[in-house]
Amino acid sequence: MNDQSEANGSSEANVPSEANVSSSTPSIFRRLFERVFPKMSDFFGALSNQCQHVSQTAGLLVEFMEEGDVAVGDRIRQDEHAADRIKAANLHTLNEAFSTPIDREDLRRAIMQLDEIVNYCKTTVVEMNVLGVLPDKYCLEMAMHIKMGTDALALGFSHLAKEAPSVAASADAARKAERKVEKVYRRAIADLFQGDDYINMFKRREIYRHLSNAADRVVAAANTLHDIVVKIS
Repeated sequence: MNDQSEANGSSEANVPSEANVSSSTPSIFRRLFERVFPKMSDFFGALSNQCQHVSQTAGLLVEFMEEGDVAVGDRIRQDEHAADRIKAANLHTLNEAFSTPIDREDLRRAIMQLDEIVNYCKTTVVEMNVLGVLPDKYCLEMAMHIKMGTDALALGFSHLAKEAPSVAASADAARKAERKVEKVYRRAIADLFQGDDYINMFKRREIYRHLSNAADRVVAAANTLHDIVVKIS
């Protein structure tokens, strides 16, 4: 009698109660749902944060062109390393994402193009140091327009999630900044190739070219931003 009771008691103890089953079921379904349909990453926020970093680097470039401060140049190099880490993290998130709110290829283009702006800011400073070229008025003017272009991009990407219709104006502003850089570049080249100091001509032309390339990446990112707006509007 006692043995039977003990056996029955042991058996009943191993059977989950109705309350336990009921309370555990939502958790099981939730975990299953999250595994099949993982939570979407905040790509709008990631692009906005990356672009804010780009704008910060462009601001340092302007500061460097104002005084040629070596310490500012070092900060630009450090910014480029940080930008690489941001790019790598965003690409990893993109590669792991189950779904995205934006076309994947547009996301990848934006991530890479924003990073390339920082790369050219660093390359400009590094080559100026290697070639012994000091900043001049043309370098400063181009850097200021690049900064305005990256500020426009930062504004556009920050509004992408909530105010998409207004983002096109930011993309246009970034493209306008690039056109201004190209105008300054032509004036700089025209003034540079006067006289017979050919070594200085070729050195400084390299620097102007890097700044022009940075502006090209600004307009590339602006075009991608505009493409995104068109697709999600």
